[in-house]
Amino acid sequence: MINVVVLMGRLVADPELKQTANGASVTSFRIAVDRNFANKETGERQADFISIVAWRQTAEFVCKYFRKGSMIALEGSLQTRSYEDKDGNKRTAYEVVASNVSFTGSKAESGTREVASFDVPATAFSSGSNGDFEVVNDQDDDDLPF
Repeated sequence: MINVVVLMGRLVADPELKQTANGASVTSFRIAVDRNFANKETGERQADFISIVAWRQTAEFVCKYFRKGSMIALEGSLQTRSYEDKDGNKRTAYEVVASNVSFTGSKAESGTREVASFDVPATAFSSGSNGDFEVVNDQDDDDLPF
C-alpha cells in the first residue's frame, strides 16, 4: 500500500512548538496550497488549506526556521482521526503527518533566522582549494562515470 503526500505551500500562521506529556515535540500548522487552475468566472486562483502535523526533530525544525508566509515543501502521509465535537457530533479530521520538510524560495522570502546552525562541521570545507577540483572536457564523454 502507498500513502505518500508531497506538498508545497505557504504557512498560514506561525507554527507553535508544544510538548506531549512524554516530552515529545509536536507542532500543528496549516499551509495554503494553490490549485493548478483559476476560477472560470473570476479568473482568480484558489487555494486549499491543508492541516499538517510534525513530530520530534521535524517539529523543532519547522518552528525554528519557518514563519507565517514562509514557503515550505514537505513529504508525509495522510492520516485520519475521529472525534466528537462539543455538540456530540462525530467528526473526522484529515491531516498530513510530515516526515520530511524542506526550504523553498529565497532565504529572505522564507524568513529564516540562522541557516548556518545545521550540524555540518565548518572544518569539512575549510581546507579545500581549487586544486581539489578537476576540469571536465565536454568533448571526452567516454571517461565520465555516468
